Amino acid sequence: QLQLVESGGGLVQPGGSLRLSCAASGFTLENYSIAWYRQAPGKERAGVLCISSSGSITNYADSLKGRFTSSRDNAKNTMYLQMNSLKPEDTAVYYCAATSSNCLRGYYGGFDYWGKGTLVTVSS
Repeated sequence: QLQLVESGGGLVQPGGSLRLSCAASGFTLENYSIAWYRQAPGKERAGVLCISSSGSITNYADSLKGRFTSSRDNAKNTMYLQMNSLKPEDTAVYYCAATSSNCLRGYYGGFDYWGKGTLVTVSS
């Protein structure tokens, strides 16, 4: 059974950092494009970024470039989202998603598999 499980969320102060993990099971993560999305309270889910199977990163949100970055550990079958200089407006449930297609097609055509999300709260 293909599964994605996010972890690493929690409460962090403004200006702090947090690293989220997305662990895959039932499939080899490096063969898929894996994206991070987030849904803030009262808002629609929005794309953050995506790593293709080749390792290239597509930023879905230009406003987050420079603060959010991602990496993949193929040995652990896990993808990470490193978030720095966090702001209260970054408070959201963060999801990872997988598609066998590329990041652009995933963004417009939908992702095949989704995790259940992990909550990040940025507050003093």
